[in-house]
Amino acid sequence: MANNTTFTSWVTCPKPNPQAKLRLFCFPYSGGNAAVFRTWADDLPTTIELCPIEIPGRGRQIKSPPYTEIQPLVRAIATNIIPYLDKPYAFFGYSMGALISFELIRLLRSEYNFYPLHLFVAARHAPQLLSEKPPISQLPDRDFLAAISQFNGTPKAVLENAELMQIFLPIIRADFTVLESYAYSPQSPLNCPISAFGGLQDPAVSYTAISAWQEQTIAPFSLQMIDGDHFFINTSKSILINTMIQSLQSHI
Repeated sequence: MANNTTFTSWVTCPKPNPQAKLRLFCFPYSGGNAAVFRTWADDLPTTIELCPIEIPGRGRQIKSPPYTEIQPLVRAIATNIIPYLDKPYAFFGYSMGALISFELIRLLRSEYNFYPLHLFVAARHAPQLLSEKPPISQLPDRDFLAAISQFNGTPKAVLENAELMQIFLPIIRADFTVLESYAYSPQSPLNCPISAFGGLQDPAVSYTAISAWQEQTIAPFSLQMIDGDHFFINTSKSILINTMIQSLQSHI
C-alpha cells in the first residue's frame, strides 16, 4: 500500500496526515481541478485526510490529454487510487465528479471487492436518469461558450480571455463529452449510504433528479437542498463540509 506521505499527480493531498482515521476523496465538476478543494482541509478535523483527485488535462495533469469517455477514465482513476484505499474512505463528487465517483465505486466493488463508508454527491442528477438538457459538447465554440456561461461556474474574466479559453475550452468540452456519452447500465444498488445535495436555484438539476439517487443504495439516503445555483459549492462550502463531518462522525 501507499506510503502515507507520498501522493501523486492523480491523488493529491493539501495537508498530508498519516494519523487520520479516514480519507475523503473529492472529484471536481466539469472543467474543475483538484485546487477546487484546496482550502477544504482547513475545515476538516485531523481525523479526516482530504485527497482531491486530479483528472487529466488540468492542474498537475495539465500535460495529459483529457478523457472523453467515462469508463476508461474511471479505470485509470481506480488504478491510481487503489494504493490509498488502505484505510476507511468516503467519496465526494460534485456535478461531473458525482457521476465519476459513482461509477468508480461500482468498478471497485466488482473488480476489487472494495467499498467506501459513504458516497456524497452534489449538483448532479441520478445516473439512471437522462439529462434534462440538450447536448452541447459538439457545438461551435461561440455557442458552446454561451451554453457553459449559463452555469455561472466560469468567471467572466476567464470567458473573455482568449488565451485562457484556448487552454480551458478543450478540457471542458472533453468533460461534457464524458457526460453526454455516458450510458447507464443497471446493477445492484450500492450498500453504502448516499447523501445528495442540490441547489435550490440550480436551473440544470431539479429536486426530483437529485432525489432519484435514493434508488442507487440499499443503505440510508439523505437529501439536502441548499440555497444557490449550480455552483453552490462556492457559496455553501461550510454547509457541505459540516454535513459530511456529521455523516462520518461515527468513523472519526
